[in-house]
Amino acid sequence: MKKALIVWGGWEGHEPKKCADIFAPALRERGFEVEVSDTLDSYLDTEKLLALDLVVPIWTMGTISKEQEKGLLDAIGSGVGLGGWHGGMADSFRNNTTYQWMVGGQWVAHPGNIIDYTVNITNHADPITAGINDFQMHSEQYYMHVDPANQVLATTTFNGDHAPWVAGTVMPVVWKRTWQQGRVFYSSLGHVASDFNVAEAKEIQLRGMVWASR
Repeated sequence: MKKALIVWGGWEGHEPKKCADIFAPALRERGFEVEVSDTLDSYLDTEKLLALDLVVPIWTMGTISKEQEKGLLDAIGSGVGLGGWHGGMADSFRNNTTYQWMVGGQWVAHPGNIIDYTVNITNHADPITAGINDFQMHSEQYYMHVDPANQVLATTTFNGDHAPWVAGTVMPVVWKRTWQQGRVFYSSLGHVASDFNVAEAKEIQLRGMVWASR
């Protein structure tokens, strides 16, 4: 049985506990043994980390110690998978550029705050997005700084209503990549737990985490 570790905490506005309560049972249904933790000290237990197949970070902002960050980076580099979403993964530790390099992007803005926007599937052959059509979200639409090495699976286009200077910008929403020997999956969908009531957003997230796992 595969082993996953969910680590939640940080800013409460992204509802990290509620999100952990969604994905812990969902991963168990897909055959994972899941441990849920609310401390970054979980990244200090090297022996336990290296025995994992997947880490799911749900930690917005905050700070991470050098030792905690090294434990996580080393684990993913060794082949443990990393899979997460928006603030839990790409707005976690704003001063840690090596962590951001591993993730493949960093959140920078959400023009207009809660709005309606479209997610466009750009890779229909990948198992993470196969069979899923373009769909609508009513949430924050995220402007990201992204790594061109990412393998992008879905995008969104900014219409310029709230930031005219980026009208027409096509922004990655879902991507996968590698960090040394580890697989990394990220989706910007999931401002709050209720965003995963959108079936496509939840299914993409689950498929991505399964793909990322060792």
